[in-house]
Amino acid sequence: MSEAQHAAGTLTLLPAAEHPELLPETVRSALPEGAWVTAIDPDLADTAALVEAAGVPREASANCVVVAGRRDGQERVAACVVLASTRADVNGAVKRTLEVRKASFLPMERAVAESGMEHGGITPLGLPADWRVLVDRRVVETDWLLIGSGVRRSKLVVRGADLAGLPNAEVVDVSMPAQ
Repeated sequence: MSEAQHAAGTLTLLPAAEHPELLPETVRSALPEGAWVTAIDPDLADTAALVEAAGVPREASANCVVVAGRRDGQERVAACVVLASTRADVNGAVKRTLEVRKASFLPMERAVAESGMEHGGITPLGLPADWRVLVDRRVVETDWLLIGSGVRRSKLVVRGADLAGLPNAEVVDVSMPAQ
């Protein structure tokens, strides 16, 4: 657990499979083996707040954002998972990967409604089956990282490589340096 603990800073990690009360059902059913969970103050669910409050390393924390674009009248939705030390290149790499003319963030209300997750807690685990999951290569190369849990009151710590094995996951370069 010591390597996993690094990704959690000062937060207390618990075996995720043994603490279903901290996770929504859709996420519980998608947990990779060996995943950890930690309870957090919901006011600290946003990455910047948690990094500062709990000493979570930015390079061991990932964000999941939902984007969409249209092509030939068909909407293409994807969840992009990038390290917190970077940001999703929505107007470049994501747009090219989705093969759309324009990609933009899905409105928060819609992302929350369609994912069944809370704003500030959206995770690549347990997403709708028809959503693509674009996992940035840097995420996959990270041993352990802190990600959303589907709710604002907890976070997960999982191996980056486990995200590459999720249904509909594609390992691609979709990040750019944070500004």
